[in-house]
Formats: sequence, C-alpha cells, structure tokens
Amino acid sequence: MGRIRNIQRTTGNPYVNLYELDVENSKGHAGKYYLSSRAKCVEDLELSAKKQSPDGVIIYSLYGEKRDRVVLIRQYRYTIDNYIYEFPAGLIEAGEEYHSAAVREMREETGLTLHPIPVDTIYEKPYYTTIGMTDECCATVYGYADGEIRADMQEISEEIEVVLADRDEVRRILREERVAIVAAYMLLHFLADEEPFAFLQERHCE
Repeated sequence: MGRIRNIQRTTGNPYVNLYELDVENSKGHAGKYYLSSRAKCVEDLELSAKKQSPDGVIIYSLYGEKRDRVVLIRQYRYTIDNYIYEFPAGLIEAGEEYHSAAVREMREETGLTLHPIPVDTIYEKPYYTTIGMTDECCATVYGYADGEIRADMQEISEEIEVVLADRDEVRRILREERVAIVAAYMLLHFLADEEPFAFLQERHCE
C-alpha cells in the first residue's frame, strides 16, 4: 500500500482546488501526485478525514403520464468547449440531505418538480466520478418529475437546455452526441428495460 508523505494545496479557488502530494508506492518509488477536490483545506480531503460524504447529487428521473421520457439536460461545458448531454445534477449545500438537494437542483435547473422514490442503498450511495484525478463522489436520486419546464431559476453562469427524451431520441443521443458516462450507463437501462426502474424495484423488495 502506498504512503502519502506530504500534502499541499496549490490553489485557492471557491469551488475546486488542486492539491500536490508527495507519495511513495508499495515498491518504494517516490514521486508527485496531483488531485483536484472540492475540499477547501487539506484537513477536509477524504484522504485526511477518512470519511466519505457526497459532494453532489445526480438525478435520474422519468417524466410524463406514461413515464416514457427521461429528463436530460444539454449543457455547455468549458472543459470541452461544446455541449454535452447529462442528467440534472448539482452540489449539495452544507448540512443538506442529498434527496432534498436533488429536489432543489431539479427545480433550479429545469423548473420541474421531482418526486424521489425509495431505493436500496446500493443504488443511491455515493460513488466516485473520476477517481484518477479527484476525490469527488456523488449520490444518485431516482424519481418521477412533473410540471412545466422553466429556465428562470438557472444560474446566470449556466447554459442549459432541458430535454425530455423518449426512447428514439435517447438512441439518437447515444449514437450522435457527447454524453456524460453516468448518464450513458443509465440510459442503457432506459432503452433495454420495458420498465426502466425495474432494476431498482427488485432490489428494494428483497
């Protein structure tokens, strides 16, 4: 098992920072490792606190009376200088429970009302996004959405288009568009399963 000799924060940004680690692996090789984190100080990094808590929440929701459409957002991202299809998502505020965060983020990004459903912890617990470069982890909330699409609660820095996609549109998106990997995996369930949330319900009933 590797060892971390020293940790230094190298940036002072409000939402994400870069940390430089002096490390040594189990073979005795010493070197530098860099990670980005939403932690504001060394003590709050997961590797220091030894505690996992979700930074954000991802929302997989179905829409419509037949629940035959999935709520997606098409968002401009500076990292690729292009638009990408994602699930609605966002950061969890201090002291906020992540199901409540999902309801808030859904309303802010889409104007829709989210009704979360209970699922086994295996499906919603925090999982890591890109562990090779960040300690960020996100919980997933599943549910049904209703209401009318509105954009007036989006942050001024956001460029978001709300998409209510049926199976034909989801197939097109997966073939032709840039898609976030978490959304892509879940959309495969949406395409393959007659009841998209069947995999959740089976586990919940055990």
